[in-house]
Parts: sequence; structure tokens; C-alpha cells
Amino acid sequence: MTNGLDLALPAGRTWRDRAVDAGLFCAAVFLGMVVLGVVKEQGGLPGWAAELDPLLGLLACCALWWRRGFPLTVALIGLPAVALATSALPAGAVIVTNLALRLRWRRALLMLGAYMACMVPSGLLLSGAADDLWLDAAFSLAYLLAAFASGSALRSRRLLVERLRVDAERARTEEERRLADARRGERQAIAREMHDVLAHRISLLSVHAGALAYRTRQAEAGAGPALSGAEVAESAEVIRGNAHQAVEELQEVLHLLRAEDGGEPVSLLPRIADIGGLVADARATGQPVDFRTELTADAVRALRGQVHRTVYRVAQEGLTNARKHAPGTPVSVRLAGGPGGGLTVEVRNGLPAAPRADGAVPGTGAGLTGLAERVRLDGGTLDHAATDGTFTLRARLPWPAR
Repeated sequence: MTNGLDLALPAGRTWRDRAVDAGLFCAAVFLGMVVLGVVKEQGGLPGWAAELDPLLGLLACCALWWRRGFPLTVALIGLPAVALATSALPAGAVIVTNLALRLRWRRALLMLGAYMACMVPSGLLLSGAADDLWLDAAFSLAYLLAAFASGSALRSRRLLVERLRVDAERARTEEERRLADARRGERQAIAREMHDVLAHRISLLSVHAGALAYRTRQAEAGAGPALSGAEVAESAEVIRGNAHQAVEELQEVLHLLRAEDGGEPVSLLPRIADIGGLVADARATGQPVDFRTELTADAVRALRGQVHRTVYRVAQEGLTNARKHAPGTPVSVRLAGGPGGGLTVEVRNGLPAAPRADGAVPGTGAGLTGLAERVRLDGGTLDHAATDGTFTLRARLPWPAR
């Protein structure tokens, strides 16, 4: 709503509006009678004006009931009444205030000029002499300008309140949109992590299942001892446990993606301290892993949660890739750095002597690409290279000084 629009409200009045209208009508009638009585006592009206004055005053007062919906019509009706009847002066003040409040400024100024043009000659007509013409003109001018200024001030205040209301609604909508985008982005980020979470678990399952199949084939061919019942039961228990955990992690991700509100489950928010458990799981499958860290618990605690998650995913991706493409080769995981000096995650593993013909864990090849994007978003870099029979995966992340 701008300053150039009418503020007329043709329908939908509230009880408060009706109470205000009734109060203004009663006040205009009462004050009009008081003004008319004072003027009659002073003998300031000719006979015809004294008889016509109450009717015109009542007409102006009655017109106030329609001032909200039809401000221009009410102003036109009140024009002759205010010009010729002293009892219409209180109602006229409300009418002029109302036209400044509800009409566009050009229409309002035109009507104000019409009121000024009619009230000054009417003073001469009613008094019958020009002695007090300047006094009447000054009174009329002050009367009209005061009422018009009051209406303009009310209009400015209403426009300001409306603008503030619109701005507040826009800010609330923008905040809701921002929060919805943040929730959506976080859910999408967690959905992308399904590759890392499930690939790690499924690679463990593949390693155990492949070991069982290999030992069984060796035993059937007479090239090795048969598996004992205890060994079969132990391997089956490891497979069952990892499969159960993979299903639980997948259910947590799906539950989170379907939830309208809510935070991430703790299991989906890994921290640097959880890398030890990741290494233990890898060792349980027979993967030789050497894990060393130079990070202190107190210093790590100050890192952002996103950095914790990225470091964990780098270590997880390195172990998963080593298990997929170079099973049985030694793996080393190193964490180094400190506040102000950056944080380095390095995973090294030996390269296989020859490509595996059977039993290889399939992969999409997108793990390192997604990991590089994750590290880049955290302001770091990811390098990987195979040199001198060793594959090295290294991530460098910023670590602000305290």
C-alpha cells in the first residue's frame, strides 16, 4: 500500500470501528448543538440560517457513518453543510480529517481547496458585513489545516504500520524459507553420505563372505584345511552383525530424510574420536591397519562438527578403498596438525601386485569425487596418487588459530 492509494474500506467493519463511529457521531452532534447555541445567543445568524443550520449540521453528522467506505462522497455532502452551518463544524473537522486520511493526496488537496473556497465567502454571507472577514478567514484556514494535518499524520502512521507489518511478514517468510532450505540441504548432504556409510559396511560384508568362499573352495580342492564349526560360526556372526548395523544406518538415514523436523541421529554425526572405532572394525576383518594421531582431545574439541565429519569420511573412504582394491595390504592412517597450522589426514596402502580377477568389491568410482567436493566445501584440498607401489590419499583442512 503506497501513499498514492485510497484507504477507503467499503465493508467488513469490526466492533471497534462501529464503536468509534458511534462515538464520533454522538460527539459531533453534541458539540454542534453547543456551537449553535453559543452563536444564537450572540445573534450572529440571520433568520433563514438559524432555521437551516440544525438540518445541515444533522446531515453532516449522519454522513459520518459512511466516511470509511465513501470518503469522497461524504466530503462532497459535508461541503455545503460546513460552509453554511455552524453546527456542522465539529462534523466538518472529522470529514476533513477523514479525506486526508483515506483519499489520494491529489483528491484530498482538491477537496481541501474546495472547502477553503466555500467557507470564506460563507462567513461574509452569514455575518452580513466584511468587518470580521479576515478573522473568519483566519479561523477557517486554521480549522481546515489543523484537521487536514491530523488526517495526514494518521495516514502516514497507518502506512508506516502497514509497511512494518509487510516487512515483518516478508522477514518471517524469508526466515522460514531459509530454515527450510537449510533443513533440505542438510538432508541432501546426509543422503549423499549414504554412499560412504553403506559402502564401508558392505565392503566388510564382502570381505568376510569372500574369505568364507575362498576357504571353502580351498578345502574342497584339498589345498587347505576345512573350516571348523567355530570358525564358520564366528564369520557368520561378523557378517550378521555388519549386515544388521548397515540396515540400522540405512533406516536412520531414511527416517531423517522423511522427517519434517528434527536433528541428525548421533550415529550419522561421526567425530574424529570415532576413527578409532572405524580402525577397530577394519582390523576385525583381518585388514592390517596402523593408526597414529598427533591430535590432542582438547584441541580437537574446538573444531567445527563439519570438519569432524569430513576427517572421519576421509579415513573411512581410504580404508574402504584399500579393502576393495588392495585387500590384505598394510594400511596406515595418520592425523596431524594443530590450531593455526591446518589439519592433515593421510591414508596409505600398498598397491596389489596384479588386478583381482574374482571377488573384487564393485564400486562406482564416485567416492573420491564426492569426497574431494566435501573437502573443498570445508576450504581444504584432497590429493590422491599412486607412486612407488603405494596409494596415498591426503586431505588438508584449515584449522583456525584460537
